[in-house]
Amino acid sequence: MTPSLLDRGDGVRLAYRFREGEGPAIVFLPGYASDMDGTKALAVDAWAARAGRPMLRLDYSGCGASEGAFEDGTLSRWRDDVLALLDLSHGPLVLVGSSMGGWLMLLVALARPERVAGMVGIAAAPDFTDWGFTQEEKLTLLREGALRRPSDYGDPMLTTRGFWESGEGCRLLHVPIALDCPVRLLHGQRDDVVPWNISLALAEKLRSADVQLTLIKEGDHRLSRDADIALITATLAGLLETS
Repeated sequence: MTPSLLDRGDGVRLAYRFREGEGPAIVFLPGYASDMDGTKALAVDAWAARAGRPMLRLDYSGCGASEGAFEDGTLSRWRDDVLALLDLSHGPLVLVGSSMGGWLMLLVALARPERVAGMVGIAAAPDFTDWGFTQEEKLTLLREGALRRPSDYGDPMLTTRGFWESGEGCRLLHVPIALDCPVRLLHGQRDDVVPWNISLALAEKLRSADVQLTLIKEGDHRLSRDADIALITATLAGLLETS
């Protein structure tokens, strides 16, 4: 099915898929250079369909089916992409953020706290422009404007200076995070991309009194095994029961 498109206001159209249902709308935020047709996004969408829950999947500008150039993407620009799509509707939301999507999840919740009824972070990666790059890589970004690193997901992973600078301006883990909704964090202890102690640090910084962190001993960064997917959907179901 062809996705719907929203003109962001500058001629770039954002691709999204929304399905009606009962209760808070689930919003899936993909990771860096990922899209709304990833394994976890589709699995959560299938579960939401069976449960009769409303669901929004989306592609950031320059990613997936959305228009624009990936090289123009920044963290703040992608946050604003999400907000533009969320502002098409009203009502409560439950945000599900995977890796970088977990960082965007927090930024979106801070921008629309009155709408966010809960959050689920899957290997959430706030502040990764700080801890995710060596000093040499940061200097390369500043000098050359771009960095390409080997990736297990295919082509070398491109990071631009614009994205890195935007991320540095959106860091959250150095101060308390003023969010009070229920938060569930899932993280594999065999994650070689985002260290699981990032989720621990995030849990400590969140102001909410209802924060739970689940560590999956054999889980990797993808958390896409059948058992991982079952845990994600069970966690989401439990959160929605209290929302």
